[in-house]
Amino acid sequence: MKGFSDDERERIRADLIESGRALFIQFGLERTRIKDITEEVDIGTSTFYRFFDSKEHLYTEVLYREIDRFTTELEGKITAESDPREQVRVALTQSFEEVESNPIIKNLIIEDEVRTLQTQLSEEKRREVSAEFENVFVATDEWVELETFKYDDPTVVNEFFRTLAFSTRYKDVHSRETSPGYPEIRDELIDTIVDGLFDDSG
Repeated sequence: MKGFSDDERERIRADLIESGRALFIQFGLERTRIKDITEEVDIGTSTFYRFFDSKEHLYTEVLYREIDRFTTELEGKITAESDPREQVRVALTQSFEEVESNPIIKNLIIEDEVRTLQTQLSEEKRREVSAEFENVFVATDEWVELETFKYDDPTVVNEFFRTLAFSTRYKDVHSRETSPGYPEIRDELIDTIVDGLFDDSG
């Protein structure tokens, strides 16, 4: 890239991702402007396009980093469990907690930024983002091989887990005065799903 050394390119790209993440959290994808991001990094708007095609492209890079971090953490926690049922329970529990606590993922799902992202990305980019999410639950390939596991298609199981994440949208429906509250409902849901995925009758 003419005008920048390799080190400068790496620094600017990293700064754009870091600043973009902070602004996406503060204002959301739709209200964050490229100008806001470039001002934080102290570069011109035209320079931004030498690194990313659009703010949505930058958003996906931020998202990929969040997914990679979560996938690594989740894999470690799943590996620490020897019982497949507990592995599934850990996967579901950690997934719910990630959506509830990570502002980027929370905005994507609960604030429906996924819809904004889908309308702005090309079909090829949408498939790329979808593939990133499919790689989160790597253990499903092992689970479907178990005799006690009711499903044999890891793609179906992965899609099922991804769909469950959207149930966190209803968290605020259950106020603290509501009995049972959201945490209890979430835990009961996880227990029900785990029981439903395994057939221990044999």
